[in-house]
Amino acid sequence: MSKKRVGILTGGGDCPGLNAVIRGVAKSAITQHDMEVIGIRDGFLGLIEGLSLPLPSSAVSGILTQGGTILGTSNKEDPFAYRRKIDGKEVVTDVSDRCMGFYHQLELDALICLGGDGTLTIAGKLAEKGANIVGVPKTIDRDLMETDTTFGFDTARTLATEAIDRLHTTADAHHRVMLVEVMGRNAGWLALEAGIAGGGDIILLPEIPYDIEEISAAVARRNKGGKRFSIIVVAEGAKAKGGEQTYQKSVLSQVRLGGCAQLLAQQIEESTGVECRVAVLGHLQRGGTPTPYDRLLATQFGVQALELVVNREFNAMVAIKGGEITAVPIQRIMGKQRLVPLNSPLIKVAAAVGTSFGAKLPV
Repeated sequence: MSKKRVGILTGGGDCPGLNAVIRGVAKSAITQHDMEVIGIRDGFLGLIEGLSLPLPSSAVSGILTQGGTILGTSNKEDPFAYRRKIDGKEVVTDVSDRCMGFYHQLELDALICLGGDGTLTIAGKLAEKGANIVGVPKTIDRDLMETDTTFGFDTARTLATEAIDRLHTTADAHHRVMLVEVMGRNAGWLALEAGIAGGGDIILLPEIPYDIEEISAAVARRNKGGKRFSIIVVAEGAKAKGGEQTYQKSVLSQVRLGGCAQLLAQQIEESTGVECRVAVLGHLQRGGTPTPYDRLLATQFGVQALELVVNREFNAMVAIKGGEITAVPIQRIMGKQRLVPLNSPLIKVAAAVGTSFGAKLPV
């Protein structure tokens, strides 16, 4: 009989720890189960265009500490709504059958998909078309349901905290308000935890629409109390009460979250007369060497994902709950986001040490 064969792809934005998962899957598949591992290039684009490569042990040796992904990734190509130009016009088509054809052509026993809510939603739809899917939760936003955390989050949180630490001295020296914009999309986990760890004076989350008057009042109170500087940690998805999130349009006519901190800086200067400066961390949070925690978690996730394949427990996502590595049905993740609840213990802790959230919190 021929060897069993498992495919693996990385979808969505890059994230520290992707290569550690790939290594965990490949090494356990090859050494423990004598299986072949096939990498799908550039996320779902690889399934659409038939792009793959073998992953022997030599291909995954030495990648544990590398950022990015050796397979490449894409956060735009959705097989169920594939955009392409025909005669100068953009056309959206469903090419999922083509993906399933390549899946069968490769003779895969299963496909392991590393990604966030978008990637795993697509993976779940492929499962409904007959693919044997195992998901692995990847996102620096930590906004996936059914898992306590995701690999990549700790690295991004660590970098954001270090950036806030460094900005304290500059803010203090120049008596300025420093606004630090971090990623997170619609979830405020990264801003909340890095903000608390870095001693942010004001933390603005997508889940708590802010009031510019509350922010200005918090800055004024600090100045009156002898603190002539303030650190404001701004989630990229933060928005004013009754307002909308701030977006930026690129030269490719794509709309992206970002720019909230710059808008706030102008409003705070006008309101308080205190000079403001903005630091946008952006993709710095995605790159570089993963922390030891993310390497450990990613390796555990990779090995567990392969175990699900071996045990034929398909259409499931690896998760961590209460410190235990487990699995949950992938349907529970599809189309959902894990947001910061207003009764989060972390919000209560931050408020207890005097952190403002730019709004009056519910009692």
